Amino acid sequence: MNRKIPGTTLKFTEQARDSAFTLIAPVLEATGGLTLSQLSKLTGLEGSTIQNWIKRGWVSATHGKKYSEKQVIRILLINMLRGAMKLEDIAKLMRYVNGDVEDTSDDIIADVFLYNILCRIIFTAEDEGSFESKSIKKLINKAIEESKGVITDSEKLKKPMYVMIMAYRSSFLKQEMETVLAEVLNEGI
Repeated sequence: MNRKIPGTTLKFTEQARDSAFTLIAPVLEATGGLTLSQLSKLTGLEGSTIQNWIKRGWVSATHGKKYSEKQVIRILLINMLRGAMKLEDIAKLMRYVNGDVEDTSDDIIADVFLYNILCRIIFTAEDEGSFESKSIKKLINKAIEESKGVITDSEKLKKPMYVMIMAYRSSFLKQEMETVLAEVLNEGI
């Protein structure tokens, strides 16, 4: 399996298991942020797509020409969900979890913690070969319990996390289906 870190073009490593963003954070710190071309390479997104998300208010505006940790994380979260969800629905879901994109005082959980927890659950579910509803809900409950200090409303967070994980998995399955479909159609030619 060609396993990737969700929302990125980076290959999975064991270092990413518990804290996926730690693979990206050192580059942000060393450079004071990512340029649009670096962010495009990291995510596989066109620069115009990223800029459009900022114009729509789904990602906070840049100050200068570099993208901060907060912006990068939000882009990774949107990117990992967009294969199965409408962008408007992702924006609504993110607002439900963390309110206004510019104001962190209303956040249930910081985006970086949300991203790391989602990645950990996804990696665990992949390892166990189980994306059944009951298994995912159990993993979410465990992750929330282990993260009590960084979550302000655990109950409110459970359903959105479930939606995010299942959307990511749906997107993965859709990509697999499209790959096999292309093989079948090419054989028929």
